[in-house]
Amino acid sequence: MAKLFFSYSHRDETMRDELEIHLSMLSRQGIIEMWHDRRIDAGKDFGTEIDENLEESDVILLLVSPYFLASDYCYDIEMKRALERHEKGEVRVIPVILHPCDWHDAPFGKLLAATKDGKAVSKYPNQHDAFLEIVNAIKSALKETGKTAIKKTKESISDSPIKQTSAPKPRSSNLRIKKDFSDREKDEFLEESYEYIANYFEGSLEELQNRNSPIKGKFRRVDANHFTATIYKNDKIASQCKIWIGGRGGFINGIAYSSSISTNDNSFNESMSVEEDGFMLFLKPIGMAFFGQRRGENELLSQQGAAEYFWEILIQPLQ
Repeated sequence: MAKLFFSYSHRDETMRDELEIHLSMLSRQGIIEMWHDRRIDAGKDFGTEIDENLEESDVILLLVSPYFLASDYCYDIEMKRALERHEKGEVRVIPVILHPCDWHDAPFGKLLAATKDGKAVSKYPNQHDAFLEIVNAIKSALKETGKTAIKKTKESISDSPIKQTSAPKPRSSNLRIKKDFSDREKDEFLEESYEYIANYFEGSLEELQNRNSPIKGKFRRVDANHFTATIYKNDKIASQCKIWIGGRGGFINGIAYSSSISTNDNSFNESMSVEEDGFMLFLKPIGMAFFGQRRGENELLSQQGAAEYFWEILIQPLQ
């Protein structure tokens, strides 16, 4: 069994959790064992535990983001030691680019990233596509290094029985507890959601145009907080919208959608605010008129769900 070590900033913990979910099949098959600092038991020395697991790992994932690059511990300690072991052929280091950042000039910039062309996970319209690419990259690395479940199993069988360890104690899988989300976390989630929706619209317009010859799509960032999307059919406007972020405390309590790109920010057809259930943050639509129906007012949406909700409003006139 190969051991995977996650080197990451705690600001990126949500995306690390998502990657763990996508790696669950490799874990179930006994191919990998995953480790990160949240697995340190109470009372254990933090630095010692990280150092020991870093040295024991077969694959080290660098979850790269602006926060990772700014972290002295991630950059100067974990990354430095990971690259030293990589140069010696003791471990495989794989950069996983979570968010756009200046990583190409970093010491690991010469390494092949897990996603195609080093595209950031947050830039994918559907982030599950990105995580699947990462899983496949890890599987390829494990095959190349020979770190497979079969190999490890044979070694353990040939070892002396004295080395066998006892079976792990049974435990509940119901270990989540509710948390209080800070205003900073909610603001960051809102900003990340707006960027995700913008990328989702840009990618969707490109694909819509590629698949339908009479259709042309136009995506335009007006400024850091506004973008517009227009769909042309036979060079005539078929549908258009303006989407903007208004913050959590203003007149626009979150992210707003208007079917007109010329109106001011006080007029909108739909908006979404940040909500939480004690475990995760979500986006909740107001549930305004949706082509004659009341929709979304009781829904808690993921970033992808929110982007698709807005996209459905835009594309509805063509369907």
